[in-house]
Amino acid sequence: MTRINDTMIERAAEFVWLTGSTLDQRRMAYWLGEGDQDAVLAALAGHRTSDGGFAFAIEPDVKGPAPQPLSAMAALEILDEVDAVDQGVAGPICDWLLRHTAEDGGVPDLLPSIAAYPRPPWVEPPPQDRGGLLTTARTVGMLLGHGIEHPWVTGAAAFCRKAISGLEATHPYEVLSVLRFLDHAPDRAWAEAEAKRIGALVREGDLVLLDPANPDGIASPPGYAEEEFTHPCEYAGEPGSLAAQWFSEGELRVSLDHLASEQREDGGWPIYYRLWNPAIEQQARPGFTLKALRTLRAWDQAR
Repeated sequence: MTRINDTMIERAAEFVWLTGSTLDQRRMAYWLGEGDQDAVLAALAGHRTSDGGFAFAIEPDVKGPAPQPLSAMAALEILDEVDAVDQGVAGPICDWLLRHTAEDGGVPDLLPSIAAYPRPPWVEPPPQDRGGLLTTARTVGMLLGHGIEHPWVTGAAAFCRKAISGLEATHPYEVLSVLRFLDHAPDRAWAEAEAKRIGALVREGDLVLLDPANPDGIASPPGYAEEEFTHPCEYAGEPGSLAAQWFSEGELRVSLDHLASEQREDGGWPIYYRLWNPAIEQQARPGFTLKALRTLRAWDQAR
């Protein structure tokens, strides 16, 4: 049984055509097989800054013209999505990241310049003398996955390995980034051992909602929205992820069925994270809708 069908896709596409930015619509066209990589890259170029970074709300919660490491990560996710990460594209991004890297080899999630522009009231620039695992791990993981060689990748990978080995407590956003690194880390024996350990932290720390019909069974992590839970198929967005080993076939089936059922009447998928401005929901939902479609297709194709 497949979970994604033509009707679901048509409704989702209509939602993105109605509400999505130019970049969102180009991504949808590419996913549908009706657009090309160059069109996505042209739309993405509108988020580039003169110093080689990315800004202009490519990440919906990060506004304004000041480039941020978190925005560079968001740009790389889109490049990865359309299989456009190569040395020529990644090199300038790595150069920019290197200029903002702390002594430990990681990049802070945000720079002090974030304070000058609209942002969630709970967001403040983190300490600049240390890297953030959330941004560094996901970014370097994608670069490793495409075989990118650069001094920043070497130092950032060493930072991630040390930071991940020292993790004793975590939260879902960080886990999602750690997984991207572990899925592509060169030392596979180490990565598989750490993935098993992190998976235990996730399950034992109630960082995953295994039964969507019983959300009262666990509490949202500190700092997350009241109804913001992370499901197995969010950790294991595709069958090849190490996170797929954390869950039984039945747990993944329930999770994927729940994801498919979450499509709303308007054709899009909802967001549950903390909202600080009414515009954020409309700006973020097209990206979440594309992510849901990619996850469902990945698991359907594995059948």
